[in-house]
This record gives sequence, structure tokens and C-alpha cells, in this order.
Amino acid sequence: MNSALVTAVADRPRLRGVIHQWSAYVSVVAGIALVIGAGWLRGPGGAVACAVYAATVVGLFATSASYHRVAWKSLSAQVHMKRADHSMIFVFIAGTYTPFCLMGLPSPMRWWVLGIVWVGALAGVALKIAWPGAPRWLGVTLYILLGWVIIVVAPTLVAHVGWLVLILLAVGGVFYSVGGVLYALRWPNPWPTTFGHHEVFHVCTAIAALLHYIAVWLVVAA
Repeated sequence: MNSALVTAVADRPRLRGVIHQWSAYVSVVAGIALVIGAGWLRGPGGAVACAVYAATVVGLFATSASYHRVAWKSLSAQVHMKRADHSMIFVFIAGTYTPFCLMGLPSPMRWWVLGIVWVGALAGVALKIAWPGAPRWLGVTLYILLGWVIIVVAPTLVAHVGWLVLILLAVGGVFYSVGGVLYALRWPNPWPTTFGHHEVFHVCTAIAALLHYIAVWLVVAA
């Protein structure tokens, strides 16, 4: 194993990736329940929309857990996993939009928003694959911009699914955004050997994902 890679793995806090590992387990069960519920209440279209969402949630947490928990045996493998980890964030953002667009917005607005977000996500994936060493601030900025596209259609979303959904989306978005900024700053770093700055970021994402999951259920039941 590359000596620099050995050092990097050894220096990781003991809880690195644990939060997302357990989030992946929970998201599998929660996702199955959501898809079944959406199929019952919203029919096949709702089930498909929620399946896309659930798959991206599981994909995000599972990829992150794999990247952070596994001691990859080569620098090349680690770089590939870093690409996958960072790319999944873009896919996850678009996946989260999917049920809100398809079940919470009228046509043709739903298709415009969904198209913009998925094209943006694919462009972000292309960037991460082509430039895995891109500055942190660039990736965080793109994540935040893509995540807040919903503001443009917020009044229409409220009219169709209510204020509580928008509030949950907004609070979750704040957790994602704050977590992203803290990730870029590598701060705070409370217990470097156990629970560091990256774990703070992962806590923010887990809380945000839970809030958005509740919001999806509200849309399904609306």
C-alpha cells in the first residue's frame, strides 16, 4: 500500500464513515417502506418517483460509507472511490428533487425543474470524474446552488403540498448548506482522533436527509 495512503488511513478519526454506514442501513428499510406507501397512495407513478429518490439516498450513504470505512489498498482505488463519493452527492440532490417535482408540481413546470436539476447533476458528475482534485469550495458551491433551485418554484410547491413541506425542505437545505460550508472549512474539529470535522459534516447530512424523508412522506400523503 502507498505509504502516504497508509498514513491518511491511520490518521482518520475512529468514527469516520460510521454515521453514513448506519444511515445506509436505515435508508434501505425506510426506502422500501416509502416506495410501498407511495404505490398504495399514489399509484405506480408515485412508487417510481419514490424509488428513484430512495435509490439515490441508499447510493449516497452506501458509497460514502464504503469510501470512508474501507482501507483501500492503492491510491488509484481511493481516487476512484473519491470520484464516486463526490459524484453521488450530485445524483442524490437530483434524486431528492424527483418526488417533489413529480408529485408536488404541475406540468409542465415539473419537467422543466426536473430536467434542469438532472442535467446539472450529470454535469457535476462529469466535473468530479474529470477533476477529482477540484478545490473543495468549487464542489460545495455547485452542490448548494443545485440544491436551492427549489426556491424558484417554492410558491407553486406550497400551493400544492402546503407550508410544512417547504419548511422541512428549507431546514434540511440549511443543514446541507451549513454542513457543506463546514466541510470546506474543515471546521470544527472537536475530537480529531474520534469525531472530527468530517463527522460534523456527516451529522448535518444525516439530519437533513431525515427531514427531507419526512417531507417526501407528506407529499405522498397530500
